[in-house]
Amino acid sequence: IVVTYDRSNLIQSAIDNLMEKLAEEFIVVAFICMLFLFHFRSSLVVLFSLPVAILGAFIIMYLQGINANIMSLGGIAIAIGAMVDGAIVMIENLHKHFARQTVTKQNRWQIVTESALEVGPALFFSLLIITLSFLPVFTLQAQEGKLFTPLALTKTYAMAMAAALAITLVPVLMGYFIRGKIVDEKHNPINRVFVALYQPIIKQVLKYPKSVLLLTLLVAMSAIYPIQNTGSEFMPPLDEGDLMYMPTTYAGVSVGKARQILQQTDKIIKTIPEVKTVFGKIGRAQTATDPAPLTMIETVIQFKDKSQWRPGITSKDIQDELNQKINFPGLTNAFVMPIKTRIDMLATGIKTPVGIKVAGPELKVIEGIGQQLETILQDVAGTRSVYSERVVGGRYIKVDINRAKAARYGLNIQDLQTTVQTAIGGVDVTQTVEGLERYPVN
Repeated sequence: IVVTYDRSNLIQSAIDNLMEKLAEEFIVVAFICMLFLFHFRSSLVVLFSLPVAILGAFIIMYLQGINANIMSLGGIAIAIGAMVDGAIVMIENLHKHFARQTVTKQNRWQIVTESALEVGPALFFSLLIITLSFLPVFTLQAQEGKLFTPLALTKTYAMAMAAALAITLVPVLMGYFIRGKIVDEKHNPINRVFVALYQPIIKQVLKYPKSVLLLTLLVAMSAIYPIQNTGSEFMPPLDEGDLMYMPTTYAGVSVGKARQILQQTDKIIKTIPEVKTVFGKIGRAQTATDPAPLTMIETVIQFKDKSQWRPGITSKDIQDELNQKINFPGLTNAFVMPIKTRIDMLATGIKTPVGIKVAGPELKVIEGIGQQLETILQDVAGTRSVYSERVVGGRYIKVDINRAKAARYGLNIQDLQTTVQTAIGGVDVTQTVEGLERYPVN
């Protein structure tokens, strides 16, 4: 068995990369907490509570049958920053209580309780509000719903766990971990720098409140023009690791010519040092679910590991190089991502990122409009290739039976139709079986 395309490499690579980023984000959050709290033992509260909240989200994922994919893990990734907010506010408030009172073994837990009760309810409901912020995502349907629902679910679970732990586990951890000398925020050099920078700003802002509101309104209104002129798309481009070359030939190409083009393009693609394997096909299987005609070639290109690539080269550079090397008359190149292209073709019937559909009753007029659009779109900035699919009408033989003459000779309509069918296309009398393949005998 020769593997021509394997999606598991992309899936595993994406999950590994996201898990790595989650670990990095966790370390950064812990470091920032330790830096601003200026108390190592206080940062341990965050270090312990954050993994527990994430673990709780994973447990709910397991119970609901949600697997770990890019979107579900992404929901946890975007929630990590907000998940520690409750713990940080709790710790900051306890620091102030410890700074104002003399802490002893007898009153330690009493101070922790008072501190938690002071800010706990507000923190819990504020985190619940963030938890509910993604509920509108669950109203999405079809492709959008399938894509974003796992992200919204995991983000909601993670924030709900953080809200629950902020008023249960975090106060207990504070009582055990926050000990020793507590540095007042006024004596924290990091805080002093930021307070010194912020103090003159807030004084000026409060001195001219109307001017600040007017300036804010003008800034908000100035964003209208760039928003209206900003490009948009359903999904950002994703480098899937492999590449699919899907050129299009003119309609009516023969099987022999299509095979020749396929072999020539495969040989050219193999000359690129970064290419590992090339597998191309023309035509389609004998099934109604694969409508690929002979005019559309599908070639899957698997790349070597990026450590074996030439220095400084990217996937786009390889596509540009292939586009220059494969330059045949009547062949329009298209380099696309395998998974994205399949989704686009299923959803829209178009294999390229952008397409224009022309409909009408006259095939000649449709073809003419398509060729005009092809000429116009070639001059659009950022366009690599444009192809107008030639519309080919079916060829038919219309037979009108003279019923009066047929009746004169005693012939019925069915006999005449059978005779015409045999004369034009023959009749399948049997099938020959060769292994798994079956061929009609005409």
